[in-house]
Amino acid sequence: MFILHVFFNAKCKERKMFMFKKFLKKQNKVELVAPLSGRLILLENVSDPVFSQKMMGEGIAIIPEDGKILAPIGGTIVQIPASKHAIGLQTSEGIEILIHVGLETVALKGQGFQPIVKEGDQVNIGDPLMDVDLDYIKNNADDIVTPMVITNSNNSDKTYDIAEEKACVAGESIVITIT
Repeated sequence: MFILHVFFNAKCKERKMFMFKKFLKKQNKVELVAPLSGRLILLENVSDPVFSQKMMGEGIAIIPEDGKILAPIGGTIVQIPASKHAIGLQTSEGIEILIHVGLETVALKGQGFQPIVKEGDQVNIGDPLMDVDLDYIKNNADDIVTPMVITNSNNSDKTYDIAEEKACVAGESIVITIT
């Protein structure tokens, strides 16, 4: 009888530990949604090697179909350069995200970009961040493709599950899952 008690008690403890670890793993999952509607492409397919070689970090890129940029996750706006071509935000988990609108758009000196938020603002997933004049960007920049990178991913032991190339909807389509 004692042997059966020890056996079943040990199995119960193992099962509890397994469920506890599974619970913790689920709690640590973070999902980022598309900041723009359009066509998601792999970062490796972006023509700029700074992004395609992931020098700035892991991420995705979107060929936008409109100029409405939404927050891919909740967090704090930590950077909007004077050229307004990018927005940096940081989550409460410490994930640092950069949305870089178009390629070589810093040269536009803010033309075509209208930020809705400012540094220090708290945002929720799906909140409007910026309006972009896509026609102006198409006519005056190298490319409208918009990378979204996790700038501190190269110094992290987390796993980044990147969605396949597909059509995506801003504020809805999950494009990166971090565990």
